[in-house]
Amino acid sequence: MIIRAGTTPTFVPDLQHRKLFVTKPIIHATFKQQIMNPNKALWEKGDFTRLSENMRESGAALIDKIGVTKGMNVLDLGCGDGTTAIPSAKLGANVLGVDIARNLVAAGNKRAQSEGLTNCTFQEGDATNLSELKDQSFDLVVSIFGAMFAPKPFDVAKEMVRVTKPGGRIVMGNWIPGDPTLVAQILRISSAYTPPPPEGFISPMLWGVERQVLERFGQAGIPESNISFEKDSYTFKAPIPPADFLALFRNYYGPTMNAFEAAEKEGKAEDLQRELEALFASQNTSTDPNSTAISATFLRVTVVR
Repeated sequence: MIIRAGTTPTFVPDLQHRKLFVTKPIIHATFKQQIMNPNKALWEKGDFTRLSENMRESGAALIDKIGVTKGMNVLDLGCGDGTTAIPSAKLGANVLGVDIARNLVAAGNKRAQSEGLTNCTFQEGDATNLSELKDQSFDLVVSIFGAMFAPKPFDVAKEMVRVTKPGGRIVMGNWIPGDPTLVAQILRISSAYTPPPPEGFISPMLWGVERQVLERFGQAGIPESNISFEKDSYTFKAPIPPADFLALFRNYYGPTMNAFEAAEKEGKAEDLQRELEALFASQNTSTDPNSTAISATFLRVTVVR
């Protein structure tokens, strides 16, 4: 949902499914500015739903693991089409999913409607500025491979803390730089084929470094004793061979799409394809040649407000 300039109500479902209205004026960027937002353009470029279809099982397992319960108010930030938001709602939580990509918000609302979930809503928003959401609104803020890709990480941490109730939790899942498993290696290989980032760019992978996380939440007022870390794994499962699974990344995952476009211009697309094919084949643990099962390690961050 795009909220334009003016006094416009938005809502977060509360414990009784009432609406918590925010009535302060919110001034949004013009349409032209939205188009020029590089983070927004990146995640609207492909169709991440084609990949997230293969992430459902691990998403539900993670929600079970972190203790989502009936009646919780949950914010899923960088929610995509609901890989963790939908399982949270199925457990009885009241869920608001926020994502910067309009196509993913639309897909999430369509999924929730098809599942008959009246306690799960998706709307457009930016993790660096959640001004449309009230202070201390949520028992739990979840961001699994989502908010880590937003620019201005200190603003992201501040906003997540602001909207979390005292005693509530923030749980992030962040890819780890230099990790030998799938996603970190996809991003590492892809970066070698793309132009250098602009001056001032902060790598999203730094969210996978404990010291960086402590500093970011520390500036948001969270003591180190309230922040814990655990390495966890996320498994991609697809009923197709690894080479076909790679094709989904090439055709629908923004960072990989950009890498192939840059490689094409340099005549190196075949080199990139070979590197990634070797990676996917080596990491696949499925014994069926016509299916793919690849686990990727991530840093699970838990913050107590």
